Amino acid sequence: MRRNEVEGPCEMSVLLRFLGFLFALFTLVLLVGAAGATYFVWKYSKDLPDYTQLQNYEPPVMTRVHAADGSLVAEYAKERRLYIPIESVPKLVIEAFLSAEDKNFYEHGGIDPTGIFRAASFFLQNYGKNVRPQGASTITQQVAKNFLLTNEVSIDRKIKEALLALRIEHTYSKDRILELYLNEIYLGMGAYGIAAAALVYFDKSVEELNVQEVAYLAALPKAPSTYNPFRERARATDRRNWVIDRMVENGFVSPQDGDAAKKAPLEVTPRPSGSQIFAAEYYAEEVRRQIFERYGENKLYTGGLSVRTPLDPKLQVLAKKTLSNGLVRFDEERGWRKPVTHIDIAGADWGAKLGEVKEFNDIPWRLAVVLDVSKDSARIGLQPPRAKSGARSTEREVGLITADGAKWTRRPLSSILKTGDVVYVEPIPDRQGQYRLHQIPAVEGAMVVMEPTTGRVIALSGGFSYDESQFNRATQAMRQPGSSFKPFVYSAALDNGYTPSSIVVDAPFELEQAGQATWRPENYSGKFYGPQTLRFGLEQSRNVMTVRLANDVGMPIISEYAKRFGIYDNMPPMLSMALGAGETTLMRMVGAYAMIANGGRKVTPSLIDRIQDRYGHTIYRHDERECRGCDAERWTNQSEPTLIDRRPVVLDPMTAYQITSMMEGVVQRGTGTALKELGKPIAGKTGTTNDEKDAWFVGFTPEVVVGVYLGYDRPKPMGKGSTGGLVSAPIVRDFMKVALADRPAIPFKVPAGIKLVRIDRKSGQRTGAGDGNAILEGFKPGTAPPDSYSVSDYSGTSGTAAEPASGTGGLY
Repeated sequence: MRRNEVEGPCEMSVLLRFLGFLFALFTLVLLVGAAGATYFVWKYSKDLPDYTQLQNYEPPVMTRVHAADGSLVAEYAKERRLYIPIESVPKLVIEAFLSAEDKNFYEHGGIDPTGIFRAASFFLQNYGKNVRPQGASTITQQVAKNFLLTNEVSIDRKIKEALLALRIEHTYSKDRILELYLNEIYLGMGAYGIAAAALVYFDKSVEELNVQEVAYLAALPKAPSTYNPFRERARATDRRNWVIDRMVENGFVSPQDGDAAKKAPLEVTPRPSGSQIFAAEYYAEEVRRQIFERYGENKLYTGGLSVRTPLDPKLQVLAKKTLSNGLVRFDEERGWRKPVTHIDIAGADWGAKLGEVKEFNDIPWRLAVVLDVSKDSARIGLQPPRAKSGARSTEREVGLITADGAKWTRRPLSSILKTGDVVYVEPIPDRQGQYRLHQIPAVEGAMVVMEPTTGRVIALSGGFSYDESQFNRATQAMRQPGSSFKPFVYSAALDNGYTPSSIVVDAPFELEQAGQATWRPENYSGKFYGPQTLRFGLEQSRNVMTVRLANDVGMPIISEYAKRFGIYDNMPPMLSMALGAGETTLMRMVGAYAMIANGGRKVTPSLIDRIQDRYGHTIYRHDERECRGCDAERWTNQSEPTLIDRRPVVLDPMTAYQITSMMEGVVQRGTGTALKELGKPIAGKTGTTNDEKDAWFVGFTPEVVVGVYLGYDRPKPMGKGSTGGLVSAPIVRDFMKVALADRPAIPFKVPAGIKLVRIDRKSGQRTGAGDGNAILEGFKPGTAPPDSYSVSDYSGTSGTAAEPASGTGGLY
């Protein structure tokens, strides 16, 4: 008994010593481990980036351009991103991303042990099988990686990522972390963040997305290219359905809704970049260029600017259509030139070969290849359209060009087309399968539509096709305005002692030039008409009368007027410049006419109404007029708001009315009678340069100014008779006919001080109501004509001594 009793305490003592040893060993290991972990954390913490920068993070956000009605015109960005605060993110979107990426996001502290264990088990199960490891990163870790680290696959990066995640969780709220994540992640097709992705994939705002759509977006962060909706449609659908299952599993979606969403096809509507409104490509590009010049590249593509333009989408489509029709009409009158190209279709799929030919997407025509041709018809194959994925359709469509559809060529089809020729065609209305033959016009042109009171450009077309040429002929092409410059010569004369009924002799004029041949300007008709009123000279666009007038007024004065109206910066004081021999842009000319239409007050052409920064602060506004009384919260019988206009006056309002009235005569009786049929008060002026290289018409009503010019990009004669009155004025007429169709006829406002006197428009003398040539002419106080008149006969032998510019400028 004693021996057993002795052995018992000994065994207990050994056990206690052993347990003490284990405890000491465990404590030592724990201390060493803690010291090692502390050193480990200290070592990796030294090189961690500053995570506090997330507090003031400003992501690169795309600039968006809107039309006057709020519709989207264009988006500009290096990374297509729209920043959306977490308060505005729909609950369904949050639930989809949590289900796909981090369902325990609101429970863990930055690192999810359950996720790590799951990823480790997956790794061990697939070790040596060349299977990509499963991710265990939480949303917080992804924020740390995306904002502060690189995509390097390494243990070091994962450790840093985990440490940063812990610190971020300690510093920021869960909602802030989730907001950063949802706005930063790349979701493919150039889209960063959920707001941009919703637009890019579905052309919807995030609020409009349904279950299957949010599930697809939530499926993308893992590998956007792997789940491309076109190249990898089956994988993308499987991944989307997996996310839907997780949403059902987490109770975010009912099983019934989940099943319905999984059965729905993956329908994606890609949203194009650049211009979003058809026909507005030139307009959008000019706005982009101006923002770039004003704020620089970084602000344009990453600043998140909101730009409001005065663009009227309906008038923009009308402007492009009428200009294009005018260019086509002019071009087709000169006959057929040649096909677009030629392809060999013998023994091959003509559709595939035709699909390789680049088409212009901003014109309403289609490319076609001639399959066979006879004298009166040609069988054609139409270029297969593109699917949403961008691939060409495998279906083949054929049609027929009939003799009727090629009547404008004035030649048999067999003489202009052969098998394999690629041409443009357009369906003939109400004739199934029949097409009209087209060709891209060789001539070019531009149109600008502007509000005269503000200078707001409400429509602009810079050429036939932006896809063909991005050169904006409305703002970049320097052309001779020809006789469309004459109203400013006459305005200078009216401001310096002349009246609309003043008489100037239309007779030969000569100017001796040192070392050069004597300059002898001519009228377009080659004839001279003797003593005529200023009104007659402008209405009929008499060159020699204009030269005599400019010679008397003085070219330095006219140069000053040209600068005042913004037509030229520094016009040489040469007599030929009075006939529009200098070079300017259509935008400048339309802006100058707008000042006349605005009663002589300064107008600055503008394609931008307002620019706001990413926070909604206005950083630019075009209209600088002060509105007194506009800040009233409600109406309490106070006076109406008033606009204080401090813009300078560049032309006497009475002179502006006189020149407007004279330009009304251009439309009623002169070179612009193409617009007479509209039956509304319209003033305007034609312009045609030497050898008909440029043809202009700028016209206006009290509401709108419209300018058009036509000419080859490399100036060359357009052919006898290609005048502004016959070529350009009809285009303005076609535009105004539709644009003003539902608007009342508004007469031009007569300013205070103008006296209306009935005169004979040919002689300039007072006359009675029974005179068939009688008109009401506007005169400034004390300038009305007497009962008789005398002729001012300038010999013209001593003109301005300066050497004239090359050419004689405007002829009509």
